[in-house]
Amino acid sequence: MHSFIDGMYCCGIIVETEAYAGISDRASHAFGDRKTTRTEVMYRSGGIAYVYFSYGMHHLFNVVTAAEGVPHAVLIRGLFPLVGEDIMQQRRGRKVAMVDLANGPAKLTKSMGITLKHNCLSLDGDVIWFENAVPNLIKTLVSGPRIGIDYAGEDALLPYRFVGILNKG
Repeated sequence: MHSFIDGMYCCGIIVETEAYAGISDRASHAFGDRKTTRTEVMYRSGGIAYVYFSYGMHHLFNVVTAAEGVPHAVLIRGLFPLVGEDIMQQRRGRKVAMVDLANGPAKLTKSMGITLKHNCLSLDGDVIWFENAVPNLIKTLVSGPRIGIDYAGEDALLPYRFVGILNKG
């Protein structure tokens, strides 16, 4: 994942995501075909950013993934920095270990400079984009239940969280 925001370039390998299956997924903002000003972006064609403000404190970054009218999205939960660690440290406002710079959805958006102004942004441009340039960095991919969505009942147990274990060498 790459970002070129406020004239600063950063990139890293995505190491954690969570999928949200729209209308039928109790954990999704679009559950039950909920259409609001905030969720409207989820109903657009995939390949755009869905950024929202959580708990009045944190921006969270999702990728809209389905055809128009199908509100599926993937929350990008964690990133391992590859380029721009100094910029990420500056954005975080304090020195933290490299593995902790973007190892959570709020830390990721802060480190990468992603805010609400990036909501609805096309992800095939030159602000935020993805490449498969370093596939050998992920050794293993593990799936399991998503985090912090106990309110979703049985849907909280769906194996929609994916964690990439990095190669050490």
